[in-house]
Amino acid sequence: MIVEIVILAMIAAFLGLRLYSVLGRRAEHDEEALMGHLPRATEPRQPASGQPGDGAPVRSADGAAALDRALAGVPAAAQRAVREIAAADRRFTPVAFVEGAKAAYGMILEAFWKGDRETLNQLCDDDVYASFVAAIDAREAAGETVENRLIRINAADIVSADFASPMARITVRFAADIAALTRDSEGNMIAGSLDDAIESHDVWTFSRKITAMRPDWLLDETDEG
Repeated sequence: MIVEIVILAMIAAFLGLRLYSVLGRRAEHDEEALMGHLPRATEPRQPASGQPGDGAPVRSADGAAALDRALAGVPAAAQRAVREIAAADRRFTPVAFVEGAKAAYGMILEAFWKGDRETLNQLCDDDVYASFVAAIDAREAAGETVENRLIRINAADIVSADFASPMARITVRFAADIAALTRDSEGNMIAGSLDDAIESHDVWTFSRKITAMRPDWLLDETDEG
């Protein structure tokens, strides 16, 4: 039981990084993204400074109304910062951001479970990356492997945000069902089960420099929620 708790705690600590490729995507049309027409995971986002007057599309009345609807479930304390981020980067939308985060969730889990250091290095800041690598190193030193599965994401909600120009930070709370199985160096099961999924609650904070040419959001803090 203690081993299972440790494994789940490790999972909770290491869920967090593919926003480099997913949350950085931008929809072709601002209103379409606001209404839930999200960019494909393989669709690159074109570099832009995101500042008013730089050619970024101006949000229409319909787009503004869609933004209001998208923020309906966001805590009041976070709404102002999200609006400021949307104003600084006219192609940013909370709907696309959250959907991208959900897609990133599965990608990030796979990277950690596979011990893919290169991918993780591209998706998080130095401190978070170092903690991920330490956990992978410990797992490999013990001769252990994991056969984990993300069964479903039950919820992904923006719970807080901050914009101190040019840095934007958004915190998302996830609830997901995960089946976790750990084997020793001889292939024997030592913890978990693929037949019983356990609900995991994680809170990730992502940051991005709005004025940067690259659209990348990086994981800079994780917590259990």
